Amino acid sequence: MTAPHVIVLFGATGDLAKRKLLPGLLRLTQAGLLTDTRIVGTSLEQLTTEEFVAKARAACAEFGKGQLDDGKWEIFAEMLSFVSQSEGPHALAEAVRKAEADLGAPGEVQLLHYLSVPPKAALSVIRQLAEARLVDRARIIMEKPFGTDLESAVALNNEVHEVFDEDQIFRIDHFLGKEAAQNILAFRFANGLFEPIWNRNFIQHVQIDVPETLGLEGRTAFYETTGAFRDMVVTHLFQVLAFMAMEPPTSLAPGPISDEKLKVFRSMKTIEPHDVVRGQYNGYRGKEEVAEYSDTETFIALRIEIDNWRWAGVPFFLRTGKKLAEGARVISIAFKEPPLSMFPAGSNAGMQGPDHLTFDLADQSRMSLSFYGKRPGPGMQLEKLSMQFATHETASAVGVLEAYERLILDAMKGDHTLFTTAAGIEALWEKSIPLLQNPPPVRAYAPGSWGPNAIHQLIAPHAWRLPFERSWRESNNYSS
Repeated sequence: MTAPHVIVLFGATGDLAKRKLLPGLLRLTQAGLLTDTRIVGTSLEQLTTEEFVAKARAACAEFGKGQLDDGKWEIFAEMLSFVSQSEGPHALAEAVRKAEADLGAPGEVQLLHYLSVPPKAALSVIRQLAEARLVDRARIIMEKPFGTDLESAVALNNEVHEVFDEDQIFRIDHFLGKEAAQNILAFRFANGLFEPIWNRNFIQHVQIDVPETLGLEGRTAFYETTGAFRDMVVTHLFQVLAFMAMEPPTSLAPGPISDEKLKVFRSMKTIEPHDVVRGQYNGYRGKEEVAEYSDTETFIALRIEIDNWRWAGVPFFLRTGKKLAEGARVISIAFKEPPLSMFPAGSNAGMQGPDHLTFDLADQSRMSLSFYGKRPGPGMQLEKLSMQFATHETASAVGVLEAYERLILDAMKGDHTLFTTAAGIEALWEKSIPLLQNPPPVRAYAPGSWGPNAIHQLIAPHAWRLPFERSWRESNNYSS
């Protein structure tokens, strides 16, 4: 860090803080990436600093990586303090000033406010920061969702901009913090092999697939006001799509990358209801604040088109849902097939689907390229082969940061590359107006399945490509 930092963690006793933020901050400290830093935790709970430190240690022991070394923990524990939000903005300001004084550089310390709070509480926290005069020299990390439609997004951005300038705001998307997501940029723009074929002349279609096995127990009240489209597609899948589809930026700096992502969003065709399949798993209705006839989708699949010179005519298929049979985060690019009439009958040419390039965005990130090759032996028999790369198998795997760790570090540096802008969010909500005004009905699906059957009609004549769809694909002459 170029300047000492005080991190103010709102929602410091919440689930996200326990699972990701506190263990992530500990790991950054142990890696020597957080120096001259203090962390002020705050929430609605009434705790002493000692009680908060004990909770933080329990969270890091349960969710952190590796053994919790006593000596290293003590270094981190000394960075922590706590103040209850119920004590008001002046108590918060005093806790921050004390942390600044501990660093020995009052007036020079950079502030980072992490709002790990429910969306409805974000604006009240921002007003509290204004009242506490903790805006100057400050950056703020905001969690999704960023509005629920164009009108609410514009209103939210306007209210936040009354207190913070846009360059102070970091709208976080943990998908883009993953090593594999950033590897898309390196893969595309650092290699002369792939960028020349990254267009409509060579690519048949693209799939972005994020199925989840978890249900919505304990989160149904939140989901009733959002649904899968608002919760996952606008904030996550569209951001990944922009990395896949954007033009080469003038540099890998925050400004040029944000400009190119925004061009993708503005080039998207509006999302029409007939290009969308919405689903709801059986058992969701009638429980935990869910109406008996709730129309909220827990699953969504959609077809997206980008009407520009690079992508016109290439469909992008996006899919995500809860209580599906397996969890994954996969981008799959299908290349157009060449003429195959030269190969003799029975050679298997084209029978296992097109060549694919696959990015696995899971924590153990992988890339693979599938293609046809000759099967050893007499005659011309083809089979699908694969070249694979896995980050965790490389010598530098020990240096891989988890998504939240990387994004917190980037925000402390003021690097907006992996964050979403107000203009980008508003452009996406504008493209979503037809779908939000006239959504197709939800279709029931069984927990542990792969969503409503209508998804196969949506993607036809292609096929969904995740491993758990293998039996369906093989019956249609497709391969993984």
